[in-house]
Amino acid sequence: MAIAEPGFMLLDEHCHPIAFNPAAVQILAFPTKPDQIKQANIFLKDKIGSSLLNRQAKRDLDFVREYRSGGRLYTCRAFRLDCNGSVRQGLTVALLLERHTSGSDALSGLTRQFNLTGREVEIVSLLLAGLTSKEIACRMNISSNTVKAFLHLVMLKMGVSTRSGIIGKIVGPLP
Repeated sequence: MAIAEPGFMLLDEHCHPIAFNPAAVQILAFPTKPDQIKQANIFLKDKIGSSLLNRQAKRDLDFVREYRSGGRLYTCRAFRLDCNGSVRQGLTVALLLERHTSGSDALSGLTRQFNLTGREVEIVSLLLAGLTSKEIACRMNISSNTVKAFLHLVMLKMGVSTRSGIIGKIVGPLP
C-alpha cells in the first residue's frame, strides 16, 4: 500500500522557509499544481502565515495540529530545532505534514495486500475497535470458535502469530 510522501519544511525564526521538499509545496498549493508556483519560498511563507500558524496561540511559533488540503487531512507537527543545547542562528523549526489515513483505507489496502475476504476484514475491523473474540462473535452473530478460526486464517495470510501481530501489521512499526 503506497503511503503519500509527507511534506517537510525547515523554517527560520520568522517562519520563512529555508528548505522544503516538493510534497510540502504540493500539499499546501492544492488544487494548484506545484509546477505553476513560480516563487515557492514566497508562496510557502504566505501559506504558513495564513494556514499553519495557530491564531489562538499565546506563543509566536505555535502551529495548527491539522491541516486540510482538498479532501485530505494532514497532521501538522512542528519540531523546535536545538543544536547541542543551543538554537542555531537562523534555523528554528522543522514542520512535518503527514496525511491521515482512515481505518477503512488501511483495511482496503490490507484486503489487496493479504487477499483477505470480506468476513476476515470485518473481523479485523472489530478487532481494531478493541472487541474480544466473544464480543466479535456476538456482533457478527457467529460462534467464538468461528471468530478464532477466521483470526487464525488472517494470521496465516499476514504472516503473524498473534492478534497483536495483526494490529501491528495494520498500524505499522512504532517509531
